Amino acid sequence: MIALLSSSCSLADKANVVRQIEGAGFRVVVSDLGGQCRVGVVGQGAEKLVALLSDLPGVEDVRPMAAPYPLVSRECHPESTVIKIGKVRIGADRLAVIAGPCAVESREQIITAARYVRDCGGEMLRGGAFKPRTSPYSFQGLEKEGLVLLAEARAETGLPVVTEIVAAEDVDLIVEYADMLQIGARNMQNFRLLKAVGDQPRPVLLKRGLMATMEELLLAAEYIVAAGNPRVVLCERGIRSYEPATRNTLDVAAIPWLKARSHLPVIVDPSHACGVRELVQPLAMAGVAAGADGIIVETHPKPEEALSDREQALSPGDFAALMGQLAAVAAAMGRTCA
Repeated sequence: MIALLSSSCSLADKANVVRQIEGAGFRVVVSDLGGQCRVGVVGQGAEKLVALLSDLPGVEDVRPMAAPYPLVSRECHPESTVIKIGKVRIGADRLAVIAGPCAVESREQIITAARYVRDCGGEMLRGGAFKPRTSPYSFQGLEKEGLVLLAEARAETGLPVVTEIVAAEDVDLIVEYADMLQIGARNMQNFRLLKAVGDQPRPVLLKRGLMATMEELLLAAEYIVAAGNPRVVLCERGIRSYEPATRNTLDVAAIPWLKARSHLPVIVDPSHACGVRELVQPLAMAGVAAGADGIIVETHPKPEEALSDREQALSPGDFAALMGQLAAVAAAMGRTCA
């Protein structure tokens, strides 16, 4: 529910509106759109405050919110959010490029990858230490050793690190080593995990589920923000369809749809969207052209030797070429890259 305040509403009256809402046990989100102050009321049963708010001085109108995800919706927060991670700004004019191998395999592998990602203009390093795999016999990651190696790569290159978390009990461990926590597609609706990452200080990269609707993605983000962490980045990484030619199908339309309805930054994962190395570059450019705030892409020093996702991992040369292509598309969209 949103209370629209009149242009003549005094600071004292505005404070009283907020006080009345909080006193009733609800959460308040104050924003400004077109010069009009909007006070969002967040919480179950907010409609019971309609009569109370309507009678308060300074309140011009009280109306229900259209979106079931008020904290991540532009209704309550019309301005786009920029997520800051060290010197990185996701959602700002500069395109954010997150790159690295699917999984951390060794010190040499992750340090080598981090160096060329940095040298090519990448801003963050990705790498899985805990790997949820379809087969129980596939490489599951180095776990804590992988986290230690990611931290070493960060110290070597200065790149902030993002890595996946797969269990709520791992929060304290991963927060110790990572700069950003990733919720993978398979865990998008793991609600205990969403609440757990909402109750810790690191920003969260939330990937869309394999068969999730865009509204379900925003509701998953709402879980994180409602738990206390507003620093969420959405990721379109492809959804399952009837087409077997690619691993998944990149939903390019999701990017402008999400950005129109949510103030959270949106990035695209062209690697998982297709699973085919030759298609990663054109899909990355399509995502940026559609308005994505950045990309997260897989690259490996020796893709043919990768222990996971070798078919979609870019070689160092491929990654360098991609960065050059992205710069041109970013410029056409009024952004910079590298």
